[in-house]
Amino acid sequence: MNLSSAQGTRPPSVSEESAVRARIASLEKRFGSRTDLANPLRDTALLDADERAELLPAAERMLAEYRLNAEFVPTALGGRFVQVDTLARVLRTVFRRDGALGLGYGASSFLAAVAVWAAGTPRQQQWTADLLMGGGRLAVAYHELAHGNDFVRNEFRADRHEDGYLLNGRKEVINNAERAEALVLFTRTSPEPGSRSHSVLLVDKELLPPNGLTYLPAYPSVGMRGCQLGGLDFTDCPVPGDALVGGEGDGVELALRSFQLTRSAVPSMLLGGADSALRTVVGFALDRQLHSRPVLDIPHARSTLAGAFLDLLICDSLALAATRAVHVLPAESSVLAAVVKYLVPKMLGETTYDLSTVLGASFYVRDGRYGMFQKHVRDLPVISLGHAGTAACQATIIPQLPRLARRSWLRDEPAPAALFRPCEGLPPVDFQRLALAGPRDSLAASLVAHADALTARTDLGAYRPALTTLAASLVAELHRLKDACGRLSPKDRTALASPHAYALADRYALVLAGAACLGVWLHHTVPAGGPGQAFLGDPGWLAGALHRIARRLGLDTPERPDGCEARVVEEVLARHRDARSYDLYDTPLAD
Repeated sequence: MNLSSAQGTRPPSVSEESAVRARIASLEKRFGSRTDLANPLRDTALLDADERAELLPAAERMLAEYRLNAEFVPTALGGRFVQVDTLARVLRTVFRRDGALGLGYGASSFLAAVAVWAAGTPRQQQWTADLLMGGGRLAVAYHELAHGNDFVRNEFRADRHEDGYLLNGRKEVINNAERAEALVLFTRTSPEPGSRSHSVLLVDKELLPPNGLTYLPAYPSVGMRGCQLGGLDFTDCPVPGDALVGGEGDGVELALRSFQLTRSAVPSMLLGGADSALRTVVGFALDRQLHSRPVLDIPHARSTLAGAFLDLLICDSLALAATRAVHVLPAESSVLAAVVKYLVPKMLGETTYDLSTVLGASFYVRDGRYGMFQKHVRDLPVISLGHAGTAACQATIIPQLPRLARRSWLRDEPAPAALFRPCEGLPPVDFQRLALAGPRDSLAASLVAHADALTARTDLGAYRPALTTLAASLVAELHRLKDACGRLSPKDRTALASPHAYALADRYALVLAGAACLGVWLHHTVPAGGPGQAFLGDPGWLAGALHRIARRLGLDTPERPDGCEARVVEEVLARHRDARSYDLYDTPLAD
């Protein structure tokens, strides 16, 4: 169903952007100070709840009073959801404090609801909206441990029975399996093989007979410990026929359309946790003395902090392009969303490892001033798991590479500027325009145009030689990828792809990250905001970001211009001092 009212981009609206900032500021204020012992939502309280493997009850009550669920409900149904990038931006506030709270209280309901917004009947959509707006929860159930990410092989069945279905089978490792009032179930509705054998059901648990559903014991986890990962065991459990979402046999297509939102939105939310990890280490580097000097004076520590901030900007640039592509380039968002879900958690994991070397032995502390760091380190990898894990994302990317190499790269028109501009208004999502495999790759095509535009700039100063060389190196890498992907064998375009094909997918993801950074910098506008908004127009961060991407690709890299690292460190320290976020938005924080 199309929940949008218009197509194309909308001009930036000061009032809309102000409303988003006000919502984020209100949420920050409700969370309060991280260190104030009188604050029931302080970091140590969240850490204590994590030790108990539960979500902090006071935090859940606060989010309910804030009506966080309204962020997941389209405005047409009474909520606040219009843009995927805005949703992720608001949820970063929660993930910045506690990833388990962000996923367990909030994002899990969004993961489930997307399927209803995409294909539900008006009645199903309104019922789901009412449930969420009333503070209820949805759980999405794809997983069966026997088949992992290969959910097309799932054995959970919904067999036709009278005017409805009988459910039989198990679903495992489901977030909020017991706490949710309703379930979105991915289930087999035909014994035949193939993609038309599965469907999606929206199940109101209140209507189930007591002997039809048994809850399985919880699955303990190392990260996101507060999330209630449980299981469901159905035995001849009847559900009505109107539980079907979309048509019978539409399950795989509906899941793949839904993933185009969730695969980009959730990693974007996760940047909030990486922000806090960096903030914790900056505080340590400022406060801890080594040989009567702050750790910050150590060149390795300064370089690590600068690199971590650049990694966050790289990830945010790529996530921004993907979350906005759902609105701006819906026919192309399939591969881009998969790239974000693959690359962003991977990069953030590497970044937090680097940061841990600055903390030294303090990395192992589980409480106190620096205890939140190890919690974020444990939480970050969990987001790579689930129904859209790393392997599933690579399986989405690889088959599309040969076609995109032949038909799009170095040929198509570049992506519109709206793809790269945070804070600019967009129309609501039109799910009918989402394609399972896109015919074009405008972000990759943008790389050539961006490199040319960079060469034409006259305001690069000392950064010009490095920036033009780095941009040209990325364009040359895209040429090499085009040749290599065009030679992939038919077998390498399937789930049995060789390591070489997976390596190409990794390199492709990094090239797209570079294209996204160039796009954000070139199309940067300066809205009314903090000093960090002007920082996005500084060529120093772009030079540093492209340098890190080129090194990950193993390309020959020029020397970074003098002052590049110092400029980035200056911004890192300024944002720590002024309590502003380490992302593209430069958001004021509570502390």
